[in-house]
Amino acid sequence: QLQLVESGGGLVQPGGSLRLSCAASGSTFDYSHIGWFRQAPGKEREGVSCITVGGNMRNYGDSVKGRFTISRENAKHMVYLQMNSLKPEDTAVYFCAAARSAYACFTRAPSDFQSWGQGTRVTVSS
Repeated sequence: QLQLVESGGGLVQPGGSLRLSCAASGSTFDYSHIGWFRQAPGKEREGVSCITVGGNMRNYGDSVKGRFTISRENAKHMVYLQMNSLKPEDTAVYFCAAARSAYACFTRAPSDFQSWGQGTRVTVSS
């Protein structure tokens, strides 16, 4: 199973920026589509963004479109989420997850992803 570890979370003021990283280990990374999810207290896990194996397809949830950018460096087995213009409602634990099927990037449904990281906490507050 692919192992995923998130990093880069922290406390940031509204309007600020953070870059989250997802480090993957395992031979299946180059065959995996990677999504970013977030979960705030009392809320369901939300699909934030997704990127396919070659990076040709990238998409975003409506709430983050225009502010967040997903990217990957396959040679480094890394996926990133650049978050700009952060808002208090972006506060959540952020997870990266891997899927075998590109369809998962279309749905961004948690149930379509097979491997998960432990999460990194993002707090946006003044």
